[in-house]
Formats: sequence, C-alpha cells, structure tokens
Amino acid sequence: MQPRLVSPRFLALTGTVILWASAFPAIRVGVDGLGVQALSFLRIVIAAIALLLVAPFAKVRVPRFRDLPMIVLCGATGIAAYQLLLNWGEVNVAAGTASLLIAIVPAFSVLLGSLFLRERVSRNIVLGSVVALAGAGIVSMAKGPGGFTVSALVVLAAAVVQGVYHVATKPLLRHYTGLEVATYAMVAGTVFALPLAPATWHATLQAPADALACALYLGLLPSALGFVIWAYAVARLPLAASTAALYLVPPVALVIAFVWLGEVPHFIELVGGAVSVAGVFMINRRNQTQQPRREREGTPGRAAADEPVTTDGENTRSPHRTVESVSGPGPTKE
Repeated sequence: MQPRLVSPRFLALTGTVILWASAFPAIRVGVDGLGVQALSFLRIVIAAIALLLVAPFAKVRVPRFRDLPMIVLCGATGIAAYQLLLNWGEVNVAAGTASLLIAIVPAFSVLLGSLFLRERVSRNIVLGSVVALAGAGIVSMAKGPGGFTVSALVVLAAAVVQGVYHVATKPLLRHYTGLEVATYAMVAGTVFALPLAPATWHATLQAPADALACALYLGLLPSALGFVIWAYAVARLPLAASTAALYLVPPVALVIAFVWLGEVPHFIELVGGAVSVAGVFMINRRNQTQQPRREREGTPGRAAADEPVTTDGENTRSPHRTVESVSGPGPTKE
C-alpha cells in the first residue's frame, strides 16, 4: 500500500531530503566564516553529542569488540575524511555543483562492493556506473576544459570516501540498526577530528554569527536529526520509495542554493547532473528488480545482501537486524 502524503514516514523521508539538500549551501556559508578545519570539527562534534544524547532513548547498544576495526574505518572515511574533503571542495565549488558531484556516491559504492565484498556486478551496474561517472565529468567541466579544477576533484574524492563508508557499513548493518552505525561512526570520526580542535578554537573566536549558526545547524539537523528520521523512514517504507527520494537531493539543493545564495547553475551542469542521476537510477533499479526474485527464492538464514529489509516496517519486529544497501545513503550523504 502506498504511504499517505501526510503519514509520519513520508514526512520523515521528505524532511531527510530537505535537510541533506540544505547542507550544501550551509557549508558554503560556514566555510566562508570558519574555514575548512573549524567547520568540519564543529559539525562532527555537535552531531556526535546530539546522537549520544539520543542513544539511550533509541536503545543504542554498545558495539562488539570485534566490530571496532570496521567502525574505525567508517569514522575515518565517511565522517572525518568526507567532511574535510567536501568542505575543502566547496571553498571554490558552488553548493549546487557539489551536490551534483556527490550524487554519484552509489556508483563508487557498488564498484567498491564488487571488489571487496565480492558482490556480483551485472551489466546494468557497470553501465550505470559509467553513465554516472560521465555525468560527474560533465558537471566538473561545465565551465570548459579549464573548469575541471582541483576543487572539483576534491569533491569527487569526498564521493569516493563516502563510497568506502557505505561498503564498510554493510557488514555492520547485519547486526546493528542504521542509527546505531551512524552513532558509532560519528563518535569514531570525532576522535579522528581531534587534531583540528586547536584551529577550531581560534577560528570560532573570530567567526561571524551566521557561520557559527550554520555549523550548529549542520551538526544538529542534517547530521544528527537527518540520520534519526532517515532511520525511521527507511524502516517503514518500501525500498523503491526510499531510494527514489534520494534522487531529489541534488535538485532540491540547487533550489535552496539559488534562494539562499543566489547561485545559478550552468545549463551544462544540469545536463551532467541529470546524466549522473540516470546512472544511479540504473544501478538502483537492478537492486529493486532483484528483491522480489530473491524473496521468491527464500534464502534461509540470511537477508538479501543488496537491499535493506525495510518493507512497510516489517523489520520492526527485530530492530537490530537492519541490512541496508551498499548503494544506499550514509550518515553523511550531504
């Protein structure tokens, strides 16, 4: 049954898209006033504190000792490295353009998953990945051959480390909820970000109010609340609905960046973004079409490896057995 437009799960999914999309212009404002290091540290720490405060109410468990190496990898890549690279890239890359480049994360996720998790790579996955990467190249060169700048490469590097994060979370999501993994990763990312604390202290003393407000907003809303409501929505909506909603993040980010910052994207950027989203759609369409077939096959004792067990909230009976897609979103999608 399709969710009602006023249902809590639909509102949660809509809120997630808006929060994650708004993060890109907020980063631009925050970087201008705080700098890359301070904004990265403040956002991670604020989000970690918020998630830890929520943890007792959400019944977040203490992770198993043998899972700590993978949690450390998640914190190093998807939290610390991702924030630093994305913030650094947005020093010179427009917020809307950055959102279009980050949209290709699923392409890196499935390619890395095939290498390290031995997941089968179909023709659609290969073709979709090539299309998504081609779209990213078009976006990066929107201003001509000279437009492929170091900053664009830095944003693409952020997409790569986010892809690593998605692959690293997959084994964890067989034993923990999405919110638990997000909490563990954010705490681990805070540890890796601690060397940025001295620079953050000096930058904060001189930062304008709007930059500090953006850092607080990024930590509390896109990074903390966004993960909480995403976990709520993805556990209660069909896979197709939750996946399709992620395609809306880049266009919503473009609209918010236009209203907030007055950024007007180049036509070629829009074309490249559409190409990238089409490639990601091809990748995810393979996952969605395989789910019914696997359910008919009825593999006992093991959840499907390529998609989350999130059909209309059925997995709420076992909240600590959530399995999410490698190509799905991570805690730091924005």
